[in-house]
Amino acid sequence: MINFFSKFKIFFFVINLLLIVLYLFPGSLLGCIFFDNCKVQPQITSDFIISSNHFYAFGLVSILGYLTFLNSEKLKQVLYYLLIISVLLEVFHIVIPERSFQWSDLFGNLLGVVVVIFVKNLINKYGTTKK
Repeated sequence: MINFFSKFKIFFFVINLLLIVLYLFPGSLLGCIFFDNCKVQPQITSDFIISSNHFYAFGLVSILGYLTFLNSEKLKQVLYYLLIISVLLEVFHIVIPERSFQWSDLFGNLLGVVVVIFVKNLINKYGTTKK
């Protein structure tokens, strides 16, 4: 399965592009599609302290990036990229109409990436993976 992602990096790039489009769209593109109302944001699970949707989105993209670049020297660069984009996309909400900057969203973005990095480090330290 891991070889599948490393051979087809296009999946990571397409999901990444889709995430950027969803973030920069004024209003909710998913709300427009599913609810026929661009002001309604679909909610996967209820928020606690952080935004769960943002945590799931960046967790998924981070896992996909990790699996795609697992045996590559670019893995560290991809993880840095994900940390930077998680902050930048939320900061852009300050200037995008119908969107607003929220700390809970920012922390959800960051936590989604950081959890994957933390698990990656645990696997590298204690796991028995083939190299």
